[in-house]
Formats: sequence, structure tokens, C-alpha cells
Amino acid sequence: MKEKKIITTVQVFESIDELPKDAQALMMEAQKIRGKAYAPYSNFLVGAALRLDDNTIVTGSNQENAAYPSGLCAERTAIYYAGSQYPDKKINSMAICVKSPQKVITQPTPPCGSCRQAIAEYEVNQQQPIEIYFMGEKGNVIKAKALLDLLPLAFDASFL
Repeated sequence: MKEKKIITTVQVFESIDELPKDAQALMMEAQKIRGKAYAPYSNFLVGAALRLDDNTIVTGSNQENAAYPSGLCAERTAIYYAGSQYPDKKINSMAICVKSPQKVITQPTPPCGSCRQAIAEYEVNQQQPIEIYFMGEKGNVIKAKALLDLLPLAFDASFL
């Protein structure tokens, strides 16, 4: 047996103000769309914004449903919209932010497993990494240079 160590590196910014200007603008779009989240069951509001290679911004918010599996996360709402409306464009970066009316979330909140898998599909297909910035309501912002930094042993079509 061999043991394999997997190490990932992310950047941690103390606040949105430390981000590069284009990432700040993207995070502000994520914060704006977060206000349109439909989350009456979890009260966990999520906004996501994507910057495409032509600088088009695509946004999405989480949309819940009483039949929980029928809802959709903000990240997948945005990425599937980009895929359907801009199929020839690459996704350069993504910003994700969360909020709860029950408490202030200061912990940077990464994409869930299903969203990571969906983002991985786009990253692999476009053969280009997607920078991902994520945060809570306020506080630190984490930047991963690629989705594969968050999901290092990703499943993709090459396994099929």
C-alpha cells in the first residue's frame, strides 16, 4: 500500500475590500442577487455571480422547494444558465456569498458537493480553471484558483 497526500492551497483575504477590483465587483453582484433567493425552508440565502470570458456577468440565487431535492443551489442556477444562454463562452471566475436572517455568518462558505461536481464539469469541458471566491455575509473571503483545488479527486467524463 502507498499513501498519497493531497494538499491544496487557497488565498484568504480579510475582507471584500482586499479583493482585486474585478473580484469585488463580482462579489457585489453575488450579494445583490442573494437578495432574490427563495429560501423559506432553510432561511439560508445564497447568491452566485459568474464572469464569462467576454466579461458578461451571469447571476443565480438558491431556489428551494417543499420537495427538497427539487430545489437548486445558487451556483448551479448561475452555471446552468450560463451554459444554456452562452454555450460558447468560458467561465473565468465565480463569486459566492451567503446570509441568514437568524445569525451573521462570518465563515467563508464554499460550494456544496453537488455544486462542486457541476462546476468541475464546466472546468474540465472548457479546459480552463475557474477562479472561485467565497464568503459568508461578511468577513474573510477565500479564493481558490480552480475548482479542482476544492475537489482534487473530481469525477469527470474521462472515467466513463
